[in-house]
Amino acid sequence: MNNVKTEVSLCGTRTALHGTLPAVGSSAPDFILVNSKLKNHTLKNYSSKKKLLYIVPSLDTSVCATSSKKFSELATDKPDNSVILIISSDLPFAQTRFCTELNTNSITLLSTMRSEDFAKDYGVLIMDGPLAGLTTRAVLVLDEKNNVLYSELVAEISDEPDYQRAFAALTE
Repeated sequence: MNNVKTEVSLCGTRTALHGTLPAVGSSAPDFILVNSKLKNHTLKNYSSKKKLLYIVPSLDTSVCATSSKKFSELATDKPDNSVILIISSDLPFAQTRFCTELNTNSITLLSTMRSEDFAKDYGVLIMDGPLAGLTTRAVLVLDEKNNVLYSELVAEISDEPDYQRAFAALTE
């Protein structure tokens, strides 16, 4: 299912996004994101793996933290040839603190700190309102060749994604 939108809402107020989320069947654009060791990562770092990209505004919000924990729990049952990447605007230091508190190494956290291109290229850059400049909540599942298998732009930023459908796309 493809839920491509050019806007979402935050507590019922419409919020514009830059671009659109990649559609099912399209090829995901490459990215440069930063890991916990301040090293750049691209899609090539995860070649030959299926990838679940969970994009959130900030791990310091309750919904982002709750949903990231849920994906972390699901990750214990993920196939060996897959990875779950949680992508946020948070600095890697905050992401590391979050993973330490969560006590998990089953997910990989990546930061948009060095590249506004990711948010624009993936259609998740919030353009107005109180969260302008951050990423909105979305889930993508990519195959080993970075083709989009699942695409969900969560219509209300404060809602959680469809975990079961996303995880099913990763494990099929």
